[in-house]
Amino acid sequence: MTNTVRTQVGIIGAGPAGLMLSHLLHRAGIDSIVIENRSREQVEQTIRAGILENGTVDLLAETGASDRVLTDGHRHDGIEFRFGGEGHRIDFADLVGRAVWLYPQHEVLKDLIATRLRDGGDIRFGVTASAVADADTDAPRIIGTDADGAPFEIVADFVIGADGSRSVAREAVTGSSTGGYFREYPFAWFGILCEAPPSAPELIYSASEHGFALISQRSETVQRMYLQCDPELDPTSMSDAEIWDSLQQRVGGGLIEGPIFQRDVLRFRSFVAHQLRHGRVFLVGDAAHTVPPTGAKGLNLAVADVRLLNGAIQEFYRTGSTTQLDEFPERASKRIWRAQHFSWWMTSMLHAAPGATEFDERRRRGELESVVSSRAGRQYLAEAYTGWPFVGGDSAL
Repeated sequence: MTNTVRTQVGIIGAGPAGLMLSHLLHRAGIDSIVIENRSREQVEQTIRAGILENGTVDLLAETGASDRVLTDGHRHDGIEFRFGGEGHRIDFADLVGRAVWLYPQHEVLKDLIATRLRDGGDIRFGVTASAVADADTDAPRIIGTDADGAPFEIVADFVIGADGSRSVAREAVTGSSTGGYFREYPFAWFGILCEAPPSAPELIYSASEHGFALISQRSETVQRMYLQCDPELDPTSMSDAEIWDSLQQRVGGGLIEGPIFQRDVLRFRSFVAHQLRHGRVFLVGDAAHTVPPTGAKGLNLAVADVRLLNGAIQEFYRTGSTTQLDEFPERASKRIWRAQHFSWWMTSMLHAAPGATEFDERRRRGELESVVSSRAGRQYLAEAYTGWPFVGGDSAL
């Protein structure tokens, strides 16, 4: 026997996009069920980066999704570009009057899960979706198995695929689980977590003849650092001493060292699904797009998707109009491709591509100098990094 449940909005994936959408819909009196194939513990303990745009922080705080983002998050009013042996600060506060917050994604998820459960939200962990059916009808279905392995289906007015880069819902929307525009970059980041106080008050993006490095932090006692590497690098192939020597060399020294307790290699990929909607099934977050981490756009772009889709779903239940639902793909795509360009630009400007010629490297150095020496250049970077404001509340760009 298949257990069938009915709801207004069925959401696949308890990541930032799925949980934030469920939270916003709840505030408007719209029911949803969120399913997630991982356990709550796995969701909350998967450590991910977290640079939050000004608008993301405002949405979390103003809707009651998170109080800790303002108390435990670290406000950064700028970043530093370091190259040619010199540092150049991009002053967000001066250039655009905004900031970013360093607040890891797993902390955002802890807050969203706690908020939804406090409000009586229906989040089902350990539940696996295998397919989405009847997208062209007014009752699309999520088909899968529950935590005990028993078959189930959720029948809803709308189904939202917020289930990450290996999305099950994507096939129902694009006709293929891989249907989209794709780019793979020829380098990756070798990331470490170490026990040490922050080496700098703000993030350092360093481009040197020895390679790229990013210096960040997670807390007052834990630092997160990255160095450019080959995508096939074995994380265990470098000793701690070799890692620190490489990092110090790439930033010109001055880093506070400590025991390294986590290593990973993060590949760089860009992806945008061919379609964001088919019938009453929609894609948001990593199911719809992924970006290289250089521009800190991943989580923020997911929240921007949800902000638009939330307004469209609310309009439907309030007035019966499908206007905003129909407009969602185009409105969301404008910001998605703008973010793709910014992420590509930051990545290309800061990383040396394999096989780059001396001309390529001198041109890249000229680009860096053009950006930091021009207020207009710094302002463009600051505007994009802190997040493009929405015009008229939840409307598109």
